[in-house]
Amino acid sequence: MRSESYDTVLGLDHRRGWVATLGRIVLYGAIVLVFAGPLLALLVGAFSRVVDPSRFSLVPDGGFTLENFVAAGHRDVYTYLLNSFVVVGFGLLLQVLVSVFAAYALARKRMRGAAVVMLLILATMILPEEVLAIPLSVVLADVPPLHLNLIGSYAGMILPVAAWGFSILVMTEFMREVPVELEEAARIDGAGELRTFFSVILPLCRPALGVIGVFGFTMIWDQYLLPLIVATEPSQYTLPIALRTLRSDEEVGLGVLLAAALLALLPSVLAFLAFQRQFMKGLTSGAIKG
Repeated sequence: MRSESYDTVLGLDHRRGWVATLGRIVLYGAIVLVFAGPLLALLVGAFSRVVDPSRFSLVPDGGFTLENFVAAGHRDVYTYLLNSFVVVGFGLLLQVLVSVFAAYALARKRMRGAAVVMLLILATMILPEEVLAIPLSVVLADVPPLHLNLIGSYAGMILPVAAWGFSILVMTEFMREVPVELEEAARIDGAGELRTFFSVILPLCRPALGVIGVFGFTMIWDQYLLPLIVATEPSQYTLPIALRTLRSDEEVGLGVLLAAALLALLPSVLAFLAFQRQFMKGLTSGAIKG
């Protein structure tokens, strides 16, 4: 069998005639409808006047408007959006710092118990958030050994996401692929520990930084249970909690809810576009090296 038959799953590109062309149009149209349909409905609903939610249409009769975003501002949606940016900004910064330094210690240093430490890090990825919710709330209410109460503060939402097992694992495996000769050459030239780390090791790990940046941003941005535990006042809510609150409010129209959902979606899309090149390099580097 020719290798060209593996170019597509169904081999439609190698079939000729109007039947094959019609089949490709129907198949690709169905794929676009399934994956892009909800996004298109979100965009249309956010910028349109939705009077009757039971008769929502992709071509609304009321026309397009920005009133939904104005009404969202009256519901303090932009305050919730700012809270989310504060949490994800400081949380992602701490998470990247913890991940790169922990990965450097695990991948480039020889120490006893490294396998046990990695096993414990992987174990944190197994436990669901619902299991950790109650113990986490107890710890945040009285952080040992300082006995600080972080409930009702931004620090209570940021510190728990400062370390993530997935990011540490990705950085560790990537740093292990960096040739030891480069590190030895830097030390021969007189570079110290930090100089070697920042000038030699870290620049070669940019693809991995793109991966943990995208996944870390999405993980922190989508946090629902943690802000729900920590926040004690509505002014401290992040956008995911605000969406649940708006949905339960009967006075909020569907257009306002869709506008808030669009505001919650855009930062994740922009983060992916910002790190897209490094993200794709990080995902494909393992296959290229293999």
